[in-house]
Amino acid sequence: MAKAVLVTGAQQGIGRSCALAFAAAGYDVAVNWLDDVAAAEAVAAGIRAAGQRAALVQGDVAGVAGCRALVQATLEAFGRIDVLVNNAGIFPRVPFLEMTEQEWDRVLAVNLKGSAFCAQAAARAMVAAGHGGAIVNLSSQSVRGTPVGVHYSATKTGVLGITRSMALALAPHGIRVNAIAPGTTDTAQPRYGHSEEELQAMGRAVPLGRLGRPEEIADLAVHLASEKAAWVTGQVWHINGGSYMP
Repeated sequence: MAKAVLVTGAQQGIGRSCALAFAAAGYDVAVNWLDDVAAAEAVAAGIRAAGQRAALVQGDVAGVAGCRALVQATLEAFGRIDVLVNNAGIFPRVPFLEMTEQEWDRVLAVNLKGSAFCAQAAARAMVAAGHGGAIVNLSSQSVRGTPVGVHYSATKTGVLGITRSMALALAPHGIRVNAIAPGTTDTAQPRYGHSEEELQAMGRAVPLGRLGRPEEIADLAVHLASEKAAWVTGQVWHINGGSYMP
């Protein structure tokens, strides 16, 4: 039986690339989507073209019940969950002096609470099955700070904290937890608030001379979930072309 992965926020961008990369590596994939069923169906078609099973799982990770429902749907579709990729996230850019409580709460609910409780639900299923597993959390280069994303930077820094703590909590169960912190990646997200000319300038400013590709983030996620990374847990992997070296 193929292993199964749940990828949150998989209808586009890095999540889409992760879903396709895991399918290419032989996983059945639960594709979580929020508001674009056509995009999600296109991802599922790519998974099936790779010879793997796909399940479309609509839902919002901002609430605990939603997180648990995504994992339950994965179990119902495939009978197991071996890997969780906590990719779902939002970055509504807003100057700090204009940020509202509602904006703060929404970003924390999706990016941080969602990651924590999707991980909890997946880990409970992995523990019950007794086969261990892997969780890959998506952080961001924005841990270094961003003036129009105080709430976003707070969540992505928080992701590092929960990654390390969950790695310690889940190690006795054979569940590994790691985080990937991408730099600016060529997806829809950086295009929100930036012109194409500005994006190209951002790419030229990177030491390696370009923006990241979502496939590069996905390849790292597959590696961290694989047996090739069997002694890797609690780590933060920065992938940014040299633009941030903590």
